[in-house]
Amino acid sequence: MPKICQITGKKPMNGNNVSHSKRRTKRTFDVNLFTKKFYWVEQDTWISLDISAAGLRTINKIGLDAAIKKALKKGYLK
Repeated sequence: MPKICQITGKKPMNGNNVSHSKRRTKRTFDVNLFTKKFYWVEQDTWISLDISAAGLRTINKIGLDAAIKKALKKGYLK
């Protein structure tokens, strides 16, 4: 499973761990990602999405159908 949100398109970011002595080592900042099942009323089916917490808030705000259409338009969901 790739670490990409299917609604918002969020991906892991790269950065540095900075120690007390200011040494820098590379690390990744992963997305807060989880798998959740939704009932899509317009299609009368259950779908499973890998979404971030921000994607879940987006679905709660604008609705599942609008969020899926927006993700398809931007190419996050295939």
